[in-house]
Amino acid sequence: MRLADLSSALILGVAGAVAVAALAANGGRGSPELDLLSEFAPIFVGAGLLALVAAIWVRRWARPPLLVLGFLSLAGGAWLMTPEFLRDQGPVAPADAPGQIKIIQFNTLQTNEHVGAVADWLAAENPDIVTIQEARHDLRDVLKTRTGWQVAGAAGNLMIFSRAPRIRMDRPTIGPPGHLHWVNATYPSASGPYEVVTVHLGWPIGPGQRFQWAQLAALLHHWPTDRMILAGDFNATPWSSAMRTGEAALPLFRRDRAIPTFPATWRTDEPVRAPFAILPIDHVYAGRGWATVKVERGPNLGSDHYPLVITLAPVAAAKSP
Repeated sequence: MRLADLSSALILGVAGAVAVAALAANGGRGSPELDLLSEFAPIFVGAGLLALVAAIWVRRWARPPLLVLGFLSLAGGAWLMTPEFLRDQGPVAPADAPGQIKIIQFNTLQTNEHVGAVADWLAAENPDIVTIQEARHDLRDVLKTRTGWQVAGAAGNLMIFSRAPRIRMDRPTIGPPGHLHWVNATYPSASGPYEVVTVHLGWPIGPGQRFQWAQLAALLHHWPTDRMILAGDFNATPWSSAMRTGEAALPLFRRDRAIPTFPATWRTDEPVRAPFAILPIDHVYAGRGWATVKVERGPNLGSDHYPLVITLAPVAAAKSP
């Protein structure tokens, strides 16, 4: 077999495997194993486009099947991703809206050695609320010393930092312990108190994450939700069935839309910066009493996640859903 035929056959084989995975991922509603494939929908779209382009160069006999497989990969991935771009993100507000608050959501990574850079950036941003997963205690101590911020959950690795002292921490008991990892507190603002909840869900392997989503929905109904803010590392992309089903039960609007936060670095013996992030797995939700002013992604700070920076403004006369 000539080299051109061999390479064409190899490209066809890879395209076939990707197309099968893209189609199988659309069966994730009834299967956690298939739903895991849906997390890679952007890769299916990219691979489908590459297959369509590669059809120009492959041998003539390989072009028709490669075009079909490329289209199937593209269509399978796009079908999973399209609802994310059609959904309601909740109320919006102009840049000069009064009463704004800034929230930063960041999985700082337990093994991140750039604690100083993380602390410098957070202090410079001067947010009202910072929700952190995999928080190192030396980062906690540096931030408290430098900024005077209060910390909820200071003894663990899931923390909420705030410029204003919290009003209270009301922690209800939910379901079997050890499944949903969460911290909450109530904070004051010029427009009234608001609840902040941060979570770190498990990996989307098996049914465990779906159980955590159900626990989360039950948890949130313990507090007023019109001014609630929920932020965390959900380890789930918006095109997964587990996340779409889970967040549909939440009385909140997700304010980020398809912002990739992972991976920021490849974890080897020495962290290597990833050329680009692919998966949006960090998210911020807020009740209908908040309008979105701005949503941004922060810089690479040595973690395998990028931070999210969300600015909200109060909506007048908001009512709880």
